[in-house]
Amino acid sequence: MLTYYTHENPIIDVLFVPHKETTEPKLHHHHHLLFQLQIRGLQSLASGRRSLREKLPIPEIVALGGQSDGKSSLLEALLGFRFNVREVEMGTRRPLILQMVHDPTALDPRCRFQEEDSEEYGSAVVSATTIADIIKSRTEALLKRTKAAVSSKPIVMRAEYAHCPNLTIIDTPGFVLKAKKGEPEKTPEEILSMVKSLASPPHRILLFLQQSSVEWCSSLWLDAIREIDPSFRRTIIVVSKFDNRLKEFSDRWEVDRYLSASGYLGESTRPFFVALPKDRSTISNDEFRRQISQVDSEIVRHLREGIKGGFDEEKFRPYIGFSSLRDYLESELQKRYKEAAPATLALLEQRCSEVTSELAKMDSKILATSDVAQLRRSAMLCTASICSNVGALIDGAADPAPEQWGKTTEEEKSESGIGSWPGVTVIIKPPNATLRLYGGAAFERVIHEFRCAAYSIECPPVSREKVANILLAHAGRGGGRGVTEASAEIARAAARSWLAPLLDTACDRLAFVLGNLFDLALERNRVRDSEYAKQSGNMDGYVGFYAALRHAYNRFIKDLAKQCKQLVRHHLDSVTSPYSQVCYENEFQGGFGSSGTSIFKLNQASAGSFYFELSDAWESSHDETMRDQENIPPEKNVQQTTPGKGAEAREALKESQMTVPETPSPDQPCDVAYGGAKKEHGNCIEIGPRKRISRMTGNSNELLRVQNGGSLLFGNVDSGSRSRSAYSEICSSAAQHFARIREVLVERSVMSTLNSGFLTPCRDRLVVALGLDLFAVSDEKFLDMFVAPGAIDVLQNERQSLQKRQKILQSCLNEFKSVARAL
Repeated sequence: MLTYYTHENPIIDVLFVPHKETTEPKLHHHHHLLFQLQIRGLQSLASGRRSLREKLPIPEIVALGGQSDGKSSLLEALLGFRFNVREVEMGTRRPLILQMVHDPTALDPRCRFQEEDSEEYGSAVVSATTIADIIKSRTEALLKRTKAAVSSKPIVMRAEYAHCPNLTIIDTPGFVLKAKKGEPEKTPEEILSMVKSLASPPHRILLFLQQSSVEWCSSLWLDAIREIDPSFRRTIIVVSKFDNRLKEFSDRWEVDRYLSASGYLGESTRPFFVALPKDRSTISNDEFRRQISQVDSEIVRHLREGIKGGFDEEKFRPYIGFSSLRDYLESELQKRYKEAAPATLALLEQRCSEVTSELAKMDSKILATSDVAQLRRSAMLCTASICSNVGALIDGAADPAPEQWGKTTEEEKSESGIGSWPGVTVIIKPPNATLRLYGGAAFERVIHEFRCAAYSIECPPVSREKVANILLAHAGRGGGRGVTEASAEIARAAARSWLAPLLDTACDRLAFVLGNLFDLALERNRVRDSEYAKQSGNMDGYVGFYAALRHAYNRFIKDLAKQCKQLVRHHLDSVTSPYSQVCYENEFQGGFGSSGTSIFKLNQASAGSFYFELSDAWESSHDETMRDQENIPPEKNVQQTTPGKGAEAREALKESQMTVPETPSPDQPCDVAYGGAKKEHGNCIEIGPRKRISRMTGNSNELLRVQNGGSLLFGNVDSGSRSRSAYSEICSSAAQHFARIREVLVERSVMSTLNSGFLTPCRDRLVVALGLDLFAVSDEKFLDMFVAPGAIDVLQNERQSLQKRQKILQSCLNEFKSVARAL
């Protein structure tokens, strides 16, 4: 052991492990000096890089193998003292990251454990029993809390000792074929998966242990190692408990064939053969190291003297004994550290530059908390950028990845709390329902889903009592439109009752789709700023500002939804108004010579002159009913036409569908029998929308029939014809009116209203609305978003974390620069 003193490092230790046959150091002292500098610098970084998420190719050793194959014993030998007081069938249940630090001043080992949920290390532990108890208690506590047999969360222990090398080695749970009693059956698979995950990084060296009593052809875990490292390029194979196998050899050819293992491992792979002291009694650390050396000497002496003809010492001696393995590990690590040094140095310089830049930005942000003008500028830029990204997402965008950020139809329903469409009993599954969509695509999918839901609703059944109440009330007021008005009123009431909830649900679903765009816009803004180095107002860390921005956005979307609900309800009220001509549009076309069959008409006889039988007991025949009717208008009266409403006027009305004023014209003769029937007690003019519609349809002697070609219900009919009941005809007519109302509402009004009510404001008014909410306030109120409880603390904590990261990286960079100059 030689010790070098320098100004920067008061004590730099270089470890020499001499060969048994020579007193010269195995490695040159200059190389050892560089090696120790590199190891120490990288180990300092390794202790902090896990929390800093640094991805540096720092070589590490992973010990793996079957349970009871001797991994923990090998770690103790490398450390130079015993610490792992094992229990029967307990073994390693959590990975142990062992950071060995060669410290010549530590005549007794000093071990520190990293806290379970912190980066800090606890106080030094000297007693081996205490070390074992800490490992055991931490393992049992975690497994009890997670209710598992093994855990991938590592225990980190830093060991400083004068007799250990600078190495970082990870002890893993041993492979097992079957879970022991009381453990989950999947425990073997969990261990195998955990070990593969720890061994997969290419910068890690695999130290695979297998007992000498196992033949290579019967190795249980060699194939698992081949899956991780097929060519054994970064695998060191160790045959443990080699002294147990020595008793079986008598001739040289037996020993040489066993030591070569070429038939299974290949010509280029040489395993190490190691035996360690079996005595587990309490002994001193010096005695433990002496026993290790003694076992090595006894194995070599047995191979030389106890085997007839000895063994191929030139070929196999460098692979016999623990000391040979330790020398090889140090030289292999030295080589790999040197190979990794240039790339690591360049990466460290890059990381240091990045952290320094981040720290400067953080300092400026903290300083800016007192600069209102700068805060306003940055906040405005950030708000404008987010609004721009919302618009881009609405117009069509594929970033961020829809697979991650989009939602299926079922996910939208579940997360919004809006399940099925009200009143819809069938399953509505729009196209692309299983695709993950957002923004404009998801908006259009909801629109299509609403259309499907609306068209799946038919006019609901109406009770005879409701029909009778509406129809007979119209008949009591007189006029010739009682039947049509009754069916239209039924359809209008059904439309208001069944379509209104659908409209509200559509607005709520669309509001949910647009509300999701805030998080997507934030992510899109973050990614694009990092990719193109934009300065769109870096507001990271200002928790209060983002909370206020999100609140303002959600309120804007909520207000849009409320306004859209009012607009679509207005359209619904319009098409279901008694003054609306929606129910009669097709009727006009049929009445004015349209080639298509006219909508259901029952207006040719005065409703006030008839008695309608709407009950279930339809006892009398239609002929008897007709004989009982009185005041059937003469056929000649049916030919009367309203003055000034000739063919030309009817054709013009058909073209324009113009609205006739509700107040009758003074020129209109009052003695015309509207609807083809005169009042028994004289002529009178009926004022109101019902009479307006009658005047618009004109007088005709056409014998009106039902749409499907059914027979007449009222009028001068052949005594042999027979009609359906008035109830069924009215229900049929109401269903057709309902379908017409639904079609006009969905196709002419709602689609354009939802698009203009939601999407246009998001494109044109969002940035103004958010700006008014956030910035049209006094400076004092504006600063509340930035000095709110927790906002400044978050920035300060982030700054401290960056400072710590910068310190670690800079320290490692300085050491690496020294090494690079020496190389």
